[in-house]
Order: sequence, then structure tokens, then C-alpha cells
Amino acid sequence: MPGSKDLDPSSSPRAFLGAELRFAREKAGLTQDELGQPLFVSGSFIGQLEAGTRRMHLEYARQIDEILGTDGFFTRNCVAAAKSKYPDHFAEAAEAEAVATTIREYAPSLIPGLLQTEAYARAVFRAHRPTAPEPAIDELVAARLERTQLLDDPTTPLMWAVLDESVLRRGVGGNAVMAEALAHVAALGFRHRIIVQVLRFNAGAHAAMSGALKLMAFADAPPLAFVDGLGTGRLEDDPATVARHELTYDLVGASALSPSESLALIESVAEDYAHEDQP
Repeated sequence: MPGSKDLDPSSSPRAFLGAELRFAREKAGLTQDELGQPLFVSGSFIGQLEAGTRRMHLEYARQIDEILGTDGFFTRNCVAAAKSKYPDHFAEAAEAEAVATTIREYAPSLIPGLLQTEAYARAVFRAHRPTAPEPAIDELVAARLERTQLLDDPTTPLMWAVLDESVLRRGVGGNAVMAEALAHVAALGFRHRIIVQVLRFNAGAHAAMSGALKLMAFADAPPLAFVDGLGTGRLEDDPATVARHELTYDLVGASALSPSESLALIESVAEDYAHEDQP
């Protein structure tokens, strides 16, 4: 049975619960599939909980406590782990993103959050919440910038973004903001920290026209896909569904400019904004 120490929300909640779940499951002599059966989930889902790539929801925590005889440990700590600085529809994806080894993202209208500058993020949040008080916007921006620190490591995660050309052409925040934001993306590409492609307008119809897509791979858990919409989002772990989304991303990338051509275009558009010449 896990120790009596309850979860410290300032630590790594999902990693903590995952490690304790693995310990308790193995002590009970159950495989991941055997624990998943009474929960009506797959063994791979249990593996994702143990690896910290999925959040443990309260309904599962209660059943796990009953099955493993852990005296309410997971129920108590699940409440603490559920606290998040991110919107409900994105919280689980953001937490998975933090432990991913590879992130591939198609962005149809905005620079991906991991690549945004402070001024760009502020303009996005202010447009989304035009009447919000400034402290609320500050909090959202701070959370967004905290996510960007994932790229401080020189190699992990591998970040590969395909940007629709509309991302470059939509003047979020004005010329100066766009010049800085695109120059930042280009700099990350030229430093070989990220791979970036641009899907030009003249590519015509493509496989991801229905919306944004993020694919995440992990060292010790199955891959996940996050499909994003207006104030909504869905994290997918079904292998067939994830494979279909991976094919969608591959098709989009095949229709986009090469990384070198994309960087040249991004840099050129950034310079146009810097000279107050709308592209």
C-alpha cells in the first residue's frame, strides 16, 4: 500500500500518483490489464496513469482504492492533483505535454502556445477575453510562458510544428508584436531547436482543415492526440484514433513547404511586419 503521505500539489502530481499506483498494483499482484478490467478501461490506459501521461479522475481513484485496498489514498490525492492553472478542456493535455518526448502540432490560425512570445500571448488572451481584468490576463500569460520553458532544454522534447499560412498573415497584436513573434519562431528554427513548416494557401484543401491537432509521444507510454476547438478540446488515446490523426499530420506536412523554405518565408514576413509593411 502507498505510504501515508498525501500529495503535495506543488510537486509533480501525476508522476507521484502514477508511481504509487504502479507500486500498489504490483503489490496486489495485478497486471495493468487486470486492474483495467473492473474499471472498464484498457491496460494501456492504466499504463498511461502510471507513467503520468494521463490524469487520474476521481471516479477511477475511488474504484482503485477499493480494488487495491489503499484506504482512500488515491481518492484524497486525486483532488489535489486535479488542481490546474489551465482551462479544464486543456489541463490534461498541458500536463501530458510536459512529459512528452516528441510534440508534433498543426496550427491553423495561431502560433502554437509553446512558441509564443509574451506580447503575442497577451494579445491572444485579450482578444479572447475583452472584458477580463488585467490581473486575470496576467495570470493566463504567466501560465502560457511557463509552458514555453519546455523548450529551454536543448534537445527534449522534439518539437515539430506545421503552421498554416494564415498564422503568418493574421496581424495578432499589430505589426511590432507580429514581427517579434515570427522572428522568435524563426530563431528557434535556425538554432535547430524546433522543426517548422508552413502550409501555403496555394496548397489548397488538406487533411486537417477541421481544426488544430497536437500529437504527443512518450518514452514509456502510448502516444496521445489532442484535438482543439473553440473553448473545447479532446485528448485521444485510442490507438486507431491516434493513428488516424498521425496520418492526418503526415499528409499536412507532405503538402507544406520544406523546413528551409518555411524558415525563409517566416523570416521574410517578420521583416515585412518590422518595416510596417503588411504582407
